Amino acid sequence: MQQKNIAILGAGESGVGAALLAHAHGYGVFVSDKSKIKDRYRKELQENNIDYEEENHDEIRILQSELIVKSPGIPDDIALIQKAKAKQIEVIGELEFGFRYARHSRMILITGTNGKTTTTLLTYHLMKEAGLDVGLAGNVGTSLARQVMNSSHQWYVIEASSFQLDNMSQFKADVAVILNITPDHLDRYNYHFPNYINSKFSILRNMTADNVFIYFQGAEVLNREVSHRNVSPLHLPISINQPVKAGSWMTNGLLHFSLPGVEYQIPVEKVPLQGNHNYVNVMAAVTIALQAGAQSDAVAEALKSFVNVPHRMEKIAVIDQVAFVNDSKATNVDAVYYALESFKNSLVWIAGGEDKGNDYHQIKELVTQKVKALICLGKDNDKLKDFFGGIVSQIEETTSTKEAIAMAYQLATAGDTVLLSPACASFDLFKNYEDRGNQFRQSVLSFKQEKEKS
Repeated sequence: MQQKNIAILGAGESGVGAALLAHAHGYGVFVSDKSKIKDRYRKELQENNIDYEEENHDEIRILQSELIVKSPGIPDDIALIQKAKAKQIEVIGELEFGFRYARHSRMILITGTNGKTTTTLLTYHLMKEAGLDVGLAGNVGTSLARQVMNSSHQWYVIEASSFQLDNMSQFKADVAVILNITPDHLDRYNYHFPNYINSKFSILRNMTADNVFIYFQGAEVLNREVSHRNVSPLHLPISINQPVKAGSWMTNGLLHFSLPGVEYQIPVEKVPLQGNHNYVNVMAAVTIALQAGAQSDAVAEALKSFVNVPHRMEKIAVIDQVAFVNDSKATNVDAVYYALESFKNSLVWIAGGEDKGNDYHQIKELVTQKVKALICLGKDNDKLKDFFGGIVSQIEETTSTKEAIAMAYQLATAGDTVLLSPACASFDLFKNYEDRGNQFRQSVLSFKQEKEKS
């Protein structure tokens, strides 16, 4: 039998994971990355005798493959992918490739414009602590392809972006979650919001009536789309302030769960994450864990030990009764809305960076109510200043996190919170949102140390 050739485009965690899985199953594997490959991944390819190239795409060789697995960061409309499709070469993503070898595993697929990483990590934590056999994959954890290479977990909790969903065909989720849908990444969808919506809803592809679909019915776009689409799986909606027949909701300081065979309540003070958006994330994660067979007392105990990842409403320090919070991951207006909504006290808001076509009307009322000062951290702050100039009485500008912290401290009074929640991409001043958040954290801790010495 002739060996089947596969080309892997991108040599990060997902690409190398796919290459190792393909190699293990007898494919002729060629890995191609337009950028320089990280040392640890290059070493893995070399140790497994997998052919690769970096800082180049050899189109002739790539287009001789029967199958292409591409990184989600590579758009479908580039010339190389279009040539592959014209030659009827199947182009898929790593999650799809891994799924094809995940024998007997059950898949939990989580998406949404905001909140998906927190929800994915919390779901994994609850299931693992409750004793279930579970793996973590997608945008967090180890690649699915790498994990299924030797043996598969009973469950996989997978964070999936719209880009990853776009490159699936056979993948079938046992549990699918859509937390919210607001405009984002529209440059990949011809600046047409319905295209992005369709991408998110492709999470339901191949699902049947014996599967489960969890969604936040308080998200306007999401609720409208669910009512208009033929959605086969069992619906378990999430609601804030309005009970649902089957699903989960919050009223009177309690999170309620009414699921097949399960009735359960959790007081919100027992929840490690605060704010309505995080209550939605928690209700989604708890619903999944209970549906997967976790016992309610084990879930309640696991909630106590969950620690969220950095750069998501991360409290860094309190200096003279002023709290400093790092929400650098908030790279769109919708994420900032959730952050602002979480606070009851006055805020000094640090925002700015590379604008993504932001419409600030969504947060106008919250900013009016809660923000006493705005510090613009970016190279071009005109849009922020123009929109909020008549709303926030004091607006400052800087390109330095160190200076931003000093400004914020002077503008804040005891009981206030200084919130970094940028609403923008980070690439004008930083490598990425993690770099922005790390510099913010370091600047806060250094400032605190200086104040303690003085």
